[in-house]
Amino acid sequence: PFPPRAEHSLRILIMDDEESMRDTIVRTLHELGHMAGGFSDGESAILGYKEARKFARGWDLVLLDLTIPGGMGGRETLAALREIDPGVRAIVMTGYTNDEIMTNYASAGFRAVLPKPFTSDKLLSAINETMAAD
Repeated sequence: PFPPRAEHSLRILIMDDEESMRDTIVRTLHELGHMAGGFSDGESAILGYKEARKFARGWDLVLLDLTIPGGMGGRETLAALREIDPGVRAIVMTGYTNDEIMTNYASAGFRAVLPKPFTSDKLLSAINETMAAD
């Protein structure tokens, strides 16, 4: 049921406060041939982003949950990541389909939006669209 493996393996950072959602996305990306790391909030995602830049080639793409209860959400996290890496590629994920981010994601610095819940096909499509945007 999974789409064909990716031609080029990407390093993708996932930030989502829901452990089951985060684990599912990471597992799906692994099955698609990508390397993925999951983080539960903005603070840990920023640290993970910084660490990867020190010791490896860094992250090719970040998927950020818009809303993290009691923590730093996608907008704030992306703003902090942009200070570290102005060229960061980011996709926003949200279950709040009436949020203005759904139509104005680009103005917040995101390259795509993934409404939750989403299929592996939609995930792959958003990743391909984001990576092709350069």
